[in-house]
Amino acid sequence: MRHLAKRSVRLAGHATSIALEPAFWAVLEQAATRRGTTLAALIAEQDAARAGAEEPLASRLRVHALKLVSGEA
Repeated sequence: MRHLAKRSVRLAGHATSIALEPAFWAVLEQAATRRGTTLAALIAEQDAARAGAEEPLASRLRVHALKLVSGEA
């Protein structure tokens, strides 16, 4: 069984919960820190950039984290 860590954030004024593996959260937190922003702001940015409901936010965040690690983002 996969170990997921849930976080709650507010996006566009609505509370939502996102479940990711701890390694993905760590990459996203480091990216936010390097940019001098909050994790919530980074998540909101990725939420705004996704292709609607057909692209799940958790999937978008995982792909973004992978791009950060590989130097593509």
